[in-house]
Amino acid sequence: MKVTEYVNFDAVGLADLVAGGEVTPAELEAAAREATRAVEPRINAVVETWPTDDEPAPGSAPLAGVPFLIKDIGVTMAGRRMELGSRLAAGHVARADSFLMRRLRRAGLVTFGRTATPEMAYSNTTEPALYGATRNPWDPERSAGGSSGGAGAAVAAGVVPLAHATDAAGSIRIPAACNGLFGLKPTRGRISAGPDFDEVFNGLAVQGCVSRTVRDSAALLDQIRGPEPGDPYFAQEPARPYAEEVTRHPGSLRIGVLGQAWGGHRTTAPVTDALSRTVRLLESLGHRVQETEVGLGADWEEFVLAGARQWTANLTAQVDELAAALDRPIDSTTLEPPVLASYHYGQRVGGAQFVSALAVRNRVARSLARYFDAYDLLLTPTLPDLPVPLGTHAEGAEALDGLGWLRRLFDLSPFTAVFNVAGTPAMSVPVTADTGTGLPVGMQFAAGYGREDRLFRLAAQLEQASPWRERTPVVWAGHQAGA
Repeated sequence: MKVTEYVNFDAVGLADLVAGGEVTPAELEAAAREATRAVEPRINAVVETWPTDDEPAPGSAPLAGVPFLIKDIGVTMAGRRMELGSRLAAGHVARADSFLMRRLRRAGLVTFGRTATPEMAYSNTTEPALYGATRNPWDPERSAGGSSGGAGAAVAAGVVPLAHATDAAGSIRIPAACNGLFGLKPTRGRISAGPDFDEVFNGLAVQGCVSRTVRDSAALLDQIRGPEPGDPYFAQEPARPYAEEVTRHPGSLRIGVLGQAWGGHRTTAPVTDALSRTVRLLESLGHRVQETEVGLGADWEEFVLAGARQWTANLTAQVDELAAALDRPIDSTTLEPPVLASYHYGQRVGGAQFVSALAVRNRVARSLARYFDAYDLLLTPTLPDLPVPLGTHAEGAEALDGLGWLRRLFDLSPFTAVFNVAGTPAMSVPVTADTGTGLPVGMQFAAGYGREDRLFRLAAQLEQASPWRERTPVVWAGHQAGA
């Protein structure tokens, strides 16, 4: 299969070709590798590829034969490196498959490499010292987002139709918004973090993917959802497969709109314009849309402080464990300035402070639950601005402590982290683009706990009403391959 043909299919479409005998998994893998070679010099999204050992029989699984990439954090593949985007973990090799990796294999995906992440996934841009900045395929001078920026850039550029991603404060939705993709953060407890973790960052982090089509994300979530032995809790299983939800009409939904974020952060004019166009589209589809206020359950500074304590305490424990296992120092030779500062901040977080941070988490979750008693969904911009130039996050970062660094991340992405704290599902949908630059603009929709079904139905409706699949970035494997 030629790359120019390969990029025209989503994962479900490719799996159908394999099942029908029209193409082999080996031919798809060859096309994916050629696509990688074509775009990688310009976007720096894929940090390693390897020979594959998965040979799914055609039609044996829903995504049998589809090429796939995993993020350099959050999932382990036996015998493959997982370096967490950090010099501290450089060369680290996983000993066994995680539960998620086992499910990815059972889904029939053929994993041939890993994508870039910022160090310890501790940023919402992907510019690690270990392997350099990942560039946005729509404008290589801009950020691809983070922390799943490598996944976002690779999918947007046509390397693979979908890729593994994680989300602790927006790390699925931010790259989706920056790269013109669909990205859904599942409900807390939807996907197992085991066996090495019961929950990641006290339940803030979840697993998922970014994709070019809604049905691909639905199909993958069907394959990786559900509890594993020893999980501390799990979300109730859905009434029907998500792959069926994307074929169902969402009905007339009550949708609140929050155009300006908590904490007084201002949304820029291009994003406000995109939000207005999205509201008009929703109204034309029969939804009841109105501006609303959403109580956070805490003031913004209290929210940021609680987040800093919870994040840095978890980070510090992770860094200590890695350093001990790999016999490496914890200093500027192994950690970048923001992560090192956050590590030291976490060392000073006391037990009572940590418990108080968890109490804030509870208040936020209860407050948002009250909102979803009155509304079906909440609409916000995913980000308050267009993708920022590379280097924006690093300006003056060496002077920030752990609280200052987290405040910067939340300032740049003030809409997303709230739903990680609450544990509720949220998605970024590339409904429209900026009229001036052509850059994608993501719109975030959030739902109550366990209501991914409602999100998938609406996303599929929006995808049909305002198709985005034919929009392709400047760096696109279909253009670059063979050029």
